[in-house]
Amino acid sequence: MSDYKPFVPAETHMKDFNPKTVILGIIFGAIFGSANAYLGLRVGLTISTAIPLAVVSVAVLRLLTPIFGKPTILECNISQTAGTASSSLASGIIFTIPAIFIWASENPGQVVDPSLLQMTLLAAAGGTLGILFMIPLRNFLIVKEHNELPYPEGTASAEVLMAATGGSGASAVSVFKGLGIGALYKGFISLLRLWPSSIEIKLPVIKKAVVGVSTTPALLGVGYILGRRIGAIMVGGGLISWVVMIPFIAWKFGDTEIWPTTLEYLRSKGLDPSITTIARLTPQQIWDGYIRIIGAGAVAAAGLITIAKSIPTMINSLRIGLKELKSSAAGLNEGKLRTEQDLSIKWVLIGVSLVILMVTFIPGMIGQGTDMLMRFLSALAIAFFAFCFVTVSSRIVGLIGVSSNPTSGMAIVTLLGTGLIFKILGWTDLTGKITALTIGTIVCIAASIAGDISQELKTGFLIGSTPRKQQVSELLGAIGSAFFVCLAVFYLGKAYGFGSQEMPAPQATLMKTVLDGVLDGNLRWDLVGIGAAFAVAIMLFKIPPLPFAVGIYLPLSTMTPVFIGGLLRHFVDSRYGARDDQVEKSRDQGLLLGSGFIAGEGLMGVVIAVIAVIISGSPEYLRITYPAPWMGQVVSAVVFSLLGWYLFHMAAKSRKQS
Repeated sequence: MSDYKPFVPAETHMKDFNPKTVILGIIFGAIFGSANAYLGLRVGLTISTAIPLAVVSVAVLRLLTPIFGKPTILECNISQTAGTASSSLASGIIFTIPAIFIWASENPGQVVDPSLLQMTLLAAAGGTLGILFMIPLRNFLIVKEHNELPYPEGTASAEVLMAATGGSGASAVSVFKGLGIGALYKGFISLLRLWPSSIEIKLPVIKKAVVGVSTTPALLGVGYILGRRIGAIMVGGGLISWVVMIPFIAWKFGDTEIWPTTLEYLRSKGLDPSITTIARLTPQQIWDGYIRIIGAGAVAAAGLITIAKSIPTMINSLRIGLKELKSSAAGLNEGKLRTEQDLSIKWVLIGVSLVILMVTFIPGMIGQGTDMLMRFLSALAIAFFAFCFVTVSSRIVGLIGVSSNPTSGMAIVTLLGTGLIFKILGWTDLTGKITALTIGTIVCIAASIAGDISQELKTGFLIGSTPRKQQVSELLGAIGSAFFVCLAVFYLGKAYGFGSQEMPAPQATLMKTVLDGVLDGNLRWDLVGIGAAFAVAIMLFKIPPLPFAVGIYLPLSTMTPVFIGGLLRHFVDSRYGARDDQVEKSRDQGLLLGSGFIAGEGLMGVVIAVIAVIISGSPEYLRITYPAPWMGQVVSAVVFSLLGWYLFHMAAKSRKQS
């Protein structure tokens, strides 16, 4: 049992949970959650927003001091807790739901796009389950294991709140600067079309080898946050795809006729009917037809490897979860210190039961055409997988942080397990696929948000918040921001189309591939096996397989700016000293500026999507036509270089001052 004394003693009572803090948290969540959804649909990953939201909460609540009075540290924590729930919702939604939109586009008349109401219900159900299943584990994971589980983002957020509420809070300026720059930059390239959003260079010696850079602020910010190592691993996977495998396929199999299933898929993407051999395909078409499946195999294998490594943790966590659930039922309602009060187990059981009843009795919630038996079995599967992965997720993030939580791997395991059960029961049609996917959606969100609330409860434990009020605020934040995050995803899909170059939705496409393969039995297992072999081989060199697999799976142009951002972080660390401590990292203005880049570009991307849907076309208010394409690419490179210099300058400046 930890004897830690919190920053605010248990005997002290100050303002914390109130409408002001919760409403602000929901607004913050809508902003950062929508931006994370945009980012995830583009590159297949999301970032933790705990630290930026801690900074922003302090800054905004201070601005409102003349109206509401001086904010307390506990009020800032409640606002941050409510706000961070949205990023977890975004992860679960963008990893799965876009697959239904893709099925609908491929099967017009048979599948309809999910409604905004259905998406919101799925998000709210997953968020509710994840938070409620975590509550009985708090005393063990957060309190008893305080010295064993660091919860890095939670610890850093606590330090930020303690420092910012006692200081000037000026560090929030970097977040807002980044937000403004990211939004303006996105507007310049997508609304005004002042310069192209990417640079592409065809290598002169290697046939069909293409190197590209997506010159956007969000990906540069992601790279700075992730660092050089992860960026290098991801770009390494991209180089394998675009400089090695695509040229090899074109050289070795150029005269080979395109496989019938691949040909059918490429023609659905607009391939000229006269093209029948691989040699006549463009690098992008080779990637679409072949590398995409190899990459899917690599990502699936990497996810399963990550889960396999976590099996001892899973078994231990499940054992602990069941034990704590029994003991908590007797102890949660007893009179305790303010800092030890959790939401009553009564409400936990009521909430879980309501989610099960919703899935069972709301016909359209998990797909059209489902009968009562399918919905009931789906509800049981959701409850089982959600509890299993919530206990795993809550413990894993305590060791390695939210950003490294293998949520997609858990979703794949859920889809594989559900898919096999459905195949045995004969539910292999589109209704079965969509039902299995929506099960994965709820479980994915539950696992993701469990990791998030674990970090928030660690922050609360360190600063002396009341756990019960944090848990309620996270529930309200999840339910309140669910609509706005789903609205962003809905409009992005309507405007750009999921699976397109602008919105590839890589994780959702992977989930669709997994389900199609399991239930139809027509997956190109040879290509999947090649991808899996890459993941296993790279693991033998002690390189994290998941970032490398994502690099294979995504266009190289999305990986190169991530690598460039990582290099900038490396240069700053080399010159001014690396910050391995999460608390010290949280004071790096480069990290806050990078978070702002992501939020700004993401928000402008959502705004542009809404405009596109309203006008039923691509919004374009000015387009500069350059005499030669390379001139526009030079302008794009120069502006992107200036953006990179500014990020480096701000990060270096903050290091000098600290």
